[in-house]
Amino acid sequence: MDTENTPAEQERKGITRKTLLKAALVAPLPLLVGQFPALAREARATGEPLTPTPYCSDHDDPTVPQIEGPYFKPNSPLRPTLTGPGVPLTFTGYVFGLSCQPLANVLLDFWQADTNGAYDNVGFTFRGHQFTNAQGAFTLTTIVPGLYPGRTRHIHVKVQAPNRPILTTQLYFPGEPRNSTDTIYDPRLLMNVRNAGAGKEATFDFVLNVPGGGPSPSPSASPTASPSTPPGGTWSAGTAYQAGATVTYGGATYRCLQAHTAQVGWEPPNVPALWQRI
Repeated sequence: MDTENTPAEQERKGITRKTLLKAALVAPLPLLVGQFPALAREARATGEPLTPTPYCSDHDDPTVPQIEGPYFKPNSPLRPTLTGPGVPLTFTGYVFGLSCQPLANVLLDFWQADTNGAYDNVGFTFRGHQFTNAQGAFTLTTIVPGLYPGRTRHIHVKVQAPNRPILTTQLYFPGEPRNSTDTIYDPRLLMNVRNAGAGKEATFDFVLNVPGGGPSPSPSASPTASPSTPPGGTWSAGTAYQAGATVTYGGATYRCLQAHTAQVGWEPPNVPALWQRI
């Protein structure tokens, strides 16, 4: 777990969820879709280090014993589109390191409630993972999640850069009445949301606690880091692997969890959603 993002570290710095909630209740919350929080990409021109995306914990909710909540299910399908009835939502953004460098091949595992506020705990409806492209960008096509008792509207996500700790967090919608009563809600995790025809569009930039090699000129520029050389084994980029297949990599054996075509950056240790060490 990323110590810079833990609740204990935030409390040490004098920033607690209660403090944030008090500030959010005193300050006017955005009541209209289109009143946007700042995006990380907007701070790139300053040259200053970015602040990591807050670690969102469910530790103070007695009905949710795990930080990802009670409805996380591993081994979601590799897909950027989650289909089902509801208000269409297109969610886009970037993943940056602390030095404003966009991060490629970052795993994003999303899960959410359906339009009625229910989670599919049998199958994988409204569950799926993807990876950022060479520019650090991602796009999720889904719906606006419904509400269920005790929570405001939100989307869950796990974000993991290659060979780095997993950030588990939740993203929120501006102008929701329940934002002021949800004990887990954090205003720093608000998405930018606007109406788009019959649906909505949302944006959010994640900032992982990854130092990086310095700022890049723009999000559209490819990261300058070169792919690492595989340390040997039977795993090979460009190979189409089926679920259940086994490979060796770096002296360890891995089992394929999801069918996919391997590519550089998706080496077994880097993508636990695709490979399980055995």
